[in-house]
Order: sequence, then structure tokens, then C-alpha cells
Amino acid sequence: MQTILLHLLAASLYAGLGIHFWRNNVAGRKASPRQSMSIGERITMLGAILAHGWALQEALFPGGGMQFGFGFAVSLVIWLAVCFYWIETFYARLEGLHGFVVTAGAGGSLLPLIFPGQHALANAGSPAFRAHFIIAMLAYSLFTLAALHAMLMAIAERQLHSGRLTRTFANLPPLLTMETLLFRLIGIAFLLLTLTLSSGIVFSESLFGQAFRLDHKTVFAIISWLLFGALLVGRKIWGWRGRVALRWTLAGFTTLVLAYVGSRFVIEVVLGRAA
Repeated sequence: MQTILLHLLAASLYAGLGIHFWRNNVAGRKASPRQSMSIGERITMLGAILAHGWALQEALFPGGGMQFGFGFAVSLVIWLAVCFYWIETFYARLEGLHGFVVTAGAGGSLLPLIFPGQHALANAGSPAFRAHFIIAMLAYSLFTLAALHAMLMAIAERQLHSGRLTRTFANLPPLLTMETLLFRLIGIAFLLLTLTLSSGIVFSESLFGQAFRLDHKTVFAIISWLLFGALLVGRKIWGWRGRVALRWTLAGFTTLVLAYVGSRFVIEVVLGRAA
């Protein structure tokens, strides 16, 4: 019951902030632009993050073990992405993105209640396994935030070219700012994904208790790593940006999602309900 209340509290705080931010976007208050969130907004968002994180901690680590499932996987990825975004707001003006992020946070905090299925993870007591797990989830969360950025940039760019820029997208940060943040996210996430893959392959037996297997999850993760690596190389050598960068970002993220979330969704949600 406590975990359910924490998820509902987090969703309520996110939703309240979302309504507030969307109203500001619709009102189009540009007379006195702010460089960041107000103190009240920042504290409220931190409260939502803490409630969301506490709920996940209670559900994922019961009695020293470790439980995991589709709803909790997506919720954890979104929570980490919101955490990173909250920190990033101290360094960049991102106010036009606030409504999108807290809306995602509200949805993510409710997912464990909608898809409560969980299973115990083997070797969860191993510090090496937990470090591997945390690094992997951080990579997923940063790529999730990068994909959100890419989609918003694609929509904003299309509206700019058509001459029909809505007020919501007019309040987004400049595309150059968003592009800089996009590649910062991708660079950090790519490093974390590299650590995840290399540790999983080299230390598979100590981490998972079995020899390395080239299963579908590993194949999709490697393909995603290659796509993001090619994007970073293309950016460095040929100056890739704009639509080219957005397409590579979304392709890499889609492949990464298929590595875990897609298969887990089918196993736990589709097949579980059919059984």
C-alpha cells in the first residue's frame, strides 16, 4: 500500500507541475523570460523525483533481493531521465521542455501500477551485477531523454519550415541549444552503453552466472551501439546535424528499446495475459 501511495503522490506532483507548465506555454509569458525554473517549481519537481525514486526502491529491492519487470524497467528509465533533466536545468535554459518532461514523469510513475508483473533477478546480491545494472539503466535513461529531444526537434524544425510554429513549440529552447544538449546526452549515454556491453561480454559468467550468449537482446544492443557510434563519428568528421542526426538518434533508440523493453513487454504483458 505504501508503494502504491508513493507512486500516486509522484504522479500527482508531476501532473500538477505539468498543468502549471502547459498553462505557462499557452499563456506565452515572454515579457520577463526566466533563465530556469523558480524555486517553488524546482522543489516541487524534486519532491516528485524523490517520491518516484522511493517507490521504485521499495518495489525493486524488497528484503535485500531484487525484483524487476516491464513496468518497473520503463519507470526506472524515465525516473533517471527526469533526474538528469532536473540537474541539467541548473546549467541550461530549458523551460520550454519542462511540460514534456514532467508529463513523461507522471506516466512513468504510474506504469508499475498498470503493469505490476515482476520476477526475481539472479545474482542480484552481487555488487558487480548491481553496478552493471545501474550503468545499463543510466544508459537507457539518457538515450530516452535524447530520443525525446530528437522528436521535439524534428517537430519544431518541421513547423519552422512550414511557417506554422505553434505556441507550445515556439517556447522551446533554440534548436542550437537543444542540439548541443542532444549530443551531450548521446556522448555520455554511448560511453555508459559501451561499459555495459563490454562488462556483460567479458564478465558474463561472474555477472550472470553463465557463459556469454549472443541472444537477441545482445544483438539489438550491439546494433544500437554501432548506430550511435556511427552518429558520433559522423558528427565529428562530417559535421552531421539536423535531420540526419535526428534520424540516426531515433533509429539507435528504437533498436535499443527492442533489446530489452520490447521482449519483456511481450513476455510479461502480452503472453502473461494470454496465459
